[in-house]
Amino acid sequence: MTTEPRGPVDSSRVPRYAGPATFARLPRLDEVPRADIAVVGVPFDTGVSYRPGARFAPAAVREASRLLRPYHPALDVSPFATVQVADAGDIPVNPFDINEAIETVEHEASRLQSDGTKLVTIGGDHTIALPLLRAVAKRHGPVAVLHFDAHLDTWDTYFGAEYTHGTPFRRAVEEGIVDTEALSHVGTRGPLYGKRDLEEDRRLGFGIVTSSDVLRRGVDETVDALRQRIGDRPLYVSVDIDVLDPAHAPGTGTPEAGGMTSRELLEILRGLAGLNLVGGDVVEVAPAYDHADITSVAASHVAYDLISLFTLDSAGPREEQT
Repeated sequence: MTTEPRGPVDSSRVPRYAGPATFARLPRLDEVPRADIAVVGVPFDTGVSYRPGARFAPAAVREASRLLRPYHPALDVSPFATVQVADAGDIPVNPFDINEAIETVEHEASRLQSDGTKLVTIGGDHTIALPLLRAVAKRHGPVAVLHFDAHLDTWDTYFGAEYTHGTPFRRAVEEGIVDTEALSHVGTRGPLYGKRDLEEDRRLGFGIVTSSDVLRRGVDETVDALRQRIGDRPLYVSVDIDVLDPAHAPGTGTPEAGGMTSRELLEILRGLAGLNLVGGDVVEVAPAYDHADITSVAASHVAYDLISLFTLDSAGPREEQT
């Protein structure tokens, strides 16, 4: 027997600014038998190297998501009517111990995915990408990674620390949880410590599409190149909101001039339709530096597009849980 997914609160009956601030006003995970897709927050920013505050992002992005509507015209999908999407709340992580926090995120992400539920995670800083990749690799083996970011995040250490928001993808390569034939940065820009940063990144297996490349080549050519590199591999998408220009995302910890527009980012994401997406995150929103919720609104739309992409892959009859 099938059962209809429980969708968001009806905005014609309850104003968007009223009621609990779950993501897109969706039901909580404990209000449904199970979820095909779960949105989970990780309020953690102990790994940042400059401006803190991303621990407050899950709440801010949920609040900004109140205006999201149930039909996605660009992808022609109604994600909340097609599959069950729910808000799983936040993973409670230790703000004083990075190693323990990483272990907690990995454990909780693995638990939430144990029945096949796919996760869209709202950070938090980019440190959390490592345990999230560990969790998906347990189910799918080494995964392709599409990393949207102003920065490489493949540095070795900061002040001797191996686990920071600038090191997760280097650790992931070292641990063998990512497919080094299908790793891509998109939107990188700005000064580096030296040319060796690029050489090291290339040695780890990453290809780079800079923000300037996106400008000159355009969205369609960028998408074609990424799809060829990814193929049919299981794909994890990690979006650092600082991939956007500060005009589109001022509320972030390490802003860099010359970034992509929110339109370019969303169009590239939509170009991934049909790929084997197995997980995704949006991280590094720092609400204290935001203006008129510009950054939180952008992040909420990124999460919505990831959910919609999952839905295109997950659509089908659901079995009622007993």
